[in-house]
Amino acid sequence: MKLLYFDCGMGAAGDMLTAALLDLLPDPEEAVGRLNAIGVPGVRFRTERAVQHGIAGRRCIVEVNGEEEAHVHAHHTHHDHHHRTPAQIDALIDGLALPPEVRAQVRQVYARLAQAESAVHGVPVTEIHFHEVGTLDAVADIAAVCLLLHELAPDAVVASPVRVGFGTVRCAHGTLPVPAPATAALLQGIPVYAGDIEGELCTPTGAALLQQFVTRFERQPEMTPSAVGYGMGKKEFSAPNCVRAWLGETAETPAEDVTTLACNLDDMTPEAIAYAAQRLLDAGALDVWTVPIGMKKSRPGTQLCLLCRPEEAARFAAQFFRYTTTLGVRVQTQRRYTLVRREETAETPFGPMRRKVAEGFGVTRSKLEYEDVARAAAAEDCALFEIRRAAEDAKE
Repeated sequence: MKLLYFDCGMGAAGDMLTAALLDLLPDPEEAVGRLNAIGVPGVRFRTERAVQHGIAGRRCIVEVNGEEEAHVHAHHTHHDHHHRTPAQIDALIDGLALPPEVRAQVRQVYARLAQAESAVHGVPVTEIHFHEVGTLDAVADIAAVCLLLHELAPDAVVASPVRVGFGTVRCAHGTLPVPAPATAALLQGIPVYAGDIEGELCTPTGAALLQQFVTRFERQPEMTPSAVGYGMGKKEFSAPNCVRAWLGETAETPAEDVTTLACNLDDMTPEAIAYAAQRLLDAGALDVWTVPIGMKKSRPGTQLCLLCRPEEAARFAAQFFRYTTTLGVRVQTQRRYTLVRREETAETPFGPMRRKVAEGFGVTRSKLEYEDVARAAAAEDCALFEIRRAAEDAKE
């Protein structure tokens, strides 16, 4: 399995993540040409080698109308450069020369930023006015990271806990604590720590990109590296200011922590339990299931169970209390191994169908998507297994 690991011991920013990904590639300058072809208005990427505290890496410089981003921010007013609405950002993204799936990811990153700004400032998302994250260089950083990750195509992206720094930072809203409020909102669910370096180490853009792509935050798992990249930041600190990216292979999917929540119910109707289970799934649970049980006073009951990431346990416990009559929720954290899963499209006599494929630990399994098979079975007025068998026979 191809694994990408980000060491965020000095935080994360859009330009640092871009530079680290470029530094992984055999020909970074050729990749810079592809970034410039994205077509962010007035924007040009370039890179340079940089050394900090004896560590050599790469800096990614974004020039807007011929000026480097730091100077652009100093010279332009909020009105003409820093101030964009979500609708303006959306229109800008529409014009980028990106594959549709990458453009969708760029849009999702900005949706995260908009939600964070909305929560911090207490205004609807549609009325948010982006400042630092609405500048053209921020758009460029996000588009660059999304495109480079699309091209590298790792099976999993993992990162270390994120050092955020401490102190204060000046931005469009004045002097704010580190991490800035929008950054803090975006870092919810991610393990963070201040460390001993004063300054802003993690930016809103960096936090939004980590939320978008990283599936686990933990110490570096066992892997066989094929490349290591260093993405250097602009500021000088008492330690090398960089994001280090490792690209390599893992023999199998590493074990991960998952949490099971459960409660026993004997005073809810089946309809009410089914509704609660669906709401838990809609809220992002990894899985939800029920088990018939016998309870005190010889009452038949139902155990409602949920699987989630450990950092989401408290949020789902609140959902249990909201949608069920339980007075308590039991929590258990376990380790699990999983096969690497992906979805592909299969051509069948009944038209294209989605196929789920799972691989790892020496096995490969695949299965046609139920909804697609059921739709074909209804159209052909035959049994489900007949469509599945015919589709599989056609593949062979």
